[in-house]
Amino acid sequence: MHKLLTGALSTEKLTVKIPNLPLSLAGLKLVQMSDFHYDNGLLSEKMLTEAIAVSNAAKPDLVILTGDYVNTIAKPIHQLALRLKNLESRYGVYAILGNHDIYYPTSKSEITNALTNVGINVLWNQIAYPVGEKLPLVGLADFYAKEFNPEAIMNKLDSTTPRIVLSHHPDTAEILKKWRVDLQLSGHSHGGQIVIPGLGPAMIYYAKIVKKIPKKIRRKLPFLRKTHSILRHWQWSQGLHKVGNNQLYVNRGLGTYFPGRLFCPPEVTIITLEVSP
Repeated sequence: MHKLLTGALSTEKLTVKIPNLPLSLAGLKLVQMSDFHYDNGLLSEKMLTEAIAVSNAAKPDLVILTGDYVNTIAKPIHQLALRLKNLESRYGVYAILGNHDIYYPTSKSEITNALTNVGINVLWNQIAYPVGEKLPLVGLADFYAKEFNPEAIMNKLDSTTPRIVLSHHPDTAEILKKWRVDLQLSGHSHGGQIVIPGLGPAMIYYAKIVKKIPKKIRRKLPFLRKTHSILRHWQWSQGLHKVGNNQLYVNRGLGTYFPGRLFCPPEVTIITLEVSP
């Protein structure tokens, strides 16, 4: 499927300004990749190889992986981990898990162990300091997991401290508005996969139509319920957004579901941090 319906890999480059970012960290370069879905033909070896090459060519300080490494069963993670072992960065590779990574009761531990074994740091409700204490990296549990509890982790940080938060599901940005989040990195949505030029992701308009259908009918038709369960804020399905006082960036991912992508290519993101005036 990917050969016909995915499209060419896109490299997105942006600069994100962060208040109180130490001058020593100005110019820090991050690479983000997300939503691999490495099974069932949803991601080609060619695409994955190209994505890793793009990341390494950028010479990033940090590589960030924002979840959904597999689609259902965890077994493909072992082969994917051997590929991701080739990622290069100054301060390491950090990852969180997505909803597909906790599909079965044993998935979380198997995927975490496979990534850890190749040197990738997996965060699950944890704070890491790869570039020092002045810019913490917060990795949250997946939104659908019972362990999702941002309050317990976000309250550990002083409100004056800049931070980057990794959360697979973009809808969590609504919950996280009560805390300082200088940059939230998410995935999950695949960018909506089908984008209408000049208007944005088609799912924004589809979701509006679905909302007008009586709930009694929606409950009886699973495909109508699914749009809301995947994402409520389809306007956040890709790119950089302001959510309250916070910034959210949503990566379109590398894997592709049927019916494919249209004007919504798979993505590797290169983010440069600068000091906000």
